[in-house]
Amino acid sequence: MVYDTIEVEAPLRQVYDQWTQFEEFPRFMDGVEEVRQLDDRLCHWRTKVAGATREFDTEIVDQLPDERIAWRTVGGDVRQKGVVTFERVDDEHTLVHLKMEVEPSGMTDRIGQAMGFVEQRIEGDLHRFKDFIEDRRHATGGWRGRLRPSDSAGGEPGGDLPEYGMPPGDEGPARGTPPTAPGGMPRRDGPPPLDGPAAP
Repeated sequence: MVYDTIEVEAPLRQVYDQWTQFEEFPRFMDGVEEVRQLDDRLCHWRTKVAGATREFDTEIVDQLPDERIAWRTVGGDVRQKGVVTFERVDDEHTLVHLKMEVEPSGMTDRIGQAMGFVEQRIEGDLHRFKDFIEDRRHATGGWRGRLRPSDSAGGEPGGDLPEYGMPPGDEGPARGTPPTAPGGMPRRDGPPPLDGPAAP
């Protein structure tokens, strides 16, 4: 289990909205070459770390606006799961907490994990995210939809994901259908659903 946290000088909503822009991750995540949003839950990743290119898919298991995004891999060369949570400090500061479990897939991964390379990369990614959002002073987009664990391909995550402080059965307020772009693809830059207020 890898855990790190960082304080970002930006409002909670702005920080959360930026994190929902998965296709922007290569701009601040080391070794991430491309992220393609396949639908509202699935992303395809291409990474290159220590000269090795890997491709894999992730599923968003739980997404609650301004609070958390939890994911796990569902296919490809990498096995991992994790959760990022967002905590308001005040009107202009937000804490970002990131927990991940990464399963090494070979000798190079095991050596790297033993030497703390995963921890160093995650720490660096969080610092680059902080710099990215603070330099811009606004998010590049945002998606306010609600994705529930019970609707994911694997059902309720239970013990399958790192603990993130959600009481059993508490899935947060219901959300409407995410707004879509032409062709039915999700619009992660769309407005909040119209069937309820934006999350606090």
